[in-house]
Amino acid sequence: MESPPPPVSRPQFWDGLYAEGQDGWDLGEPAPALADWLDAGGRFEPSAPRTPARVAVPGAGRGHDARLLARRGYRVTAFDFADAAVAEARRLAAREGVDLTVAQRDIFTLADDHAGAFDGVWEYTCFCAIDPARRDEYARLLHAIVRPGGLLLACFFPMRDGDGGPPFPVTREGIERVLAGRFTVLAAGPPPRSAERRSGLEWLVRARRELGPPRNVDRPRPA
Repeated sequence: MESPPPPVSRPQFWDGLYAEGQDGWDLGEPAPALADWLDAGGRFEPSAPRTPARVAVPGAGRGHDARLLARRGYRVTAFDFADAAVAEARRLAAREGVDLTVAQRDIFTLADDHAGAFDGVWEYTCFCAIDPARRDEYARLLHAIVRPGGLLLACFFPMRDGDGGPPFPVTREGIERVLAGRFTVLAAGPPPRSAERRSGLEWLVRARRELGPPRNVDRPRPA
């Protein structure tokens, strides 16, 4: 008999964790990897001159990273499907006076009405929160919503072997496999700084969305 799919695909699972205070994934502030990249001059480039780049943040939670990006001048849309996350992200944005769009959506439906809509995506702790069986589908989604030539900036966590989650373990081979044929990796490595409890468990990837449709490639087998 097949095992039932993990409950992470249902918003009620995440709402339950928020209600019980089991939201240890929330740092209470923007991810150090994102803040440092921006401070070092990293940029999402707009598709048209003199217009702010549009950036998507899937699985945004309370929106700490999304608000940072919005404060830096980007047009940001934060996506989440949990009631608690969406309500809190909207409340914090309003309290801080940040111009941020917070959309309650199942991220796997975004290609229906956001194809090529974004100049970039910031991915952090969404990849490790979804059902691992859907990671290829997730990479396909990111490819769909980022314009050709747009940027994927992703900080993958937790980089370790094993199973169980969330957060579900991530490997470099797994990252390379789902990005192949969709994104060209420009740089990859440990971020200069991580939250203390995530030190040594993060892998920062900057990748360019390929100009054409996804290519069929021979992808390396997972280790």
